[in-house]
Amino acid sequence: MGTDWADWHRDYDDPGSPLSRRLALVRSHVEGWLDGRSEPLLQVVSACAGQGRDVLGVLAGRADADRVRACLIEYDPRNAAAAQAAAVGLPGVQVRCADAGVFGSYAGAVPADLVLMVGVFGNVSDADVRATVAALPSLCAAGATVIWTRSRRGPDLTPAIDGWFADAGFVRRAFHAPDGVVFTVGVHEFAGVPQPLPGDGVMFRFR
Repeated sequence: MGTDWADWHRDYDDPGSPLSRRLALVRSHVEGWLDGRSEPLLQVVSACAGQGRDVLGVLAGRADADRVRACLIEYDPRNAAAAQAAAVGLPGVQVRCADAGVFGSYAGAVPADLVLMVGVFGNVSDADVRATVAALPSLCAAGATVIWTRSRRGPDLTPAIDGWFADAGFVRRAFHAPDGVVFTVGVHEFAGVPQPLPGDGVMFRFR
């Protein structure tokens, strides 16, 4: 039987769980990114967004949330419904119940100033991780930030991922590998030239 992705979110209810610790790190980077950007309008896209606890958890506590246009792409309809419910009062947030591995799911939501690939790279093949990183210039605006996560369980792919980001025109801004847990949180800034979004095709297949 496959993972029940709605039930999977229960670990967030334990503030000491690795998942909650990862969420806190991701939220801190989203907060810091917003604090560092003064533009009146910013575009955010989150792939495999789940219930949107990272983006929505930050926006719910900010007086400037109305300058953010966020598109949360989530395949599981229960999680998408939970994200939609949590987004009440945040008119700039759109929740799409769609496959985030397909380029067409991002139409109208990119280029984005912030791209979240949280919980993606640990659930796709290594080849798909590499293909997705290579495709990120088609999701990113100039100077965009990408926040991503991945487990360090052996064999640890994170050094290779860091290199693939460099190859795709990104500069590493942060990399967290906390003691006592196997998750990592990476932050890369796009220093390359944005590319057009392909009209069709697949970046990754979630497994």
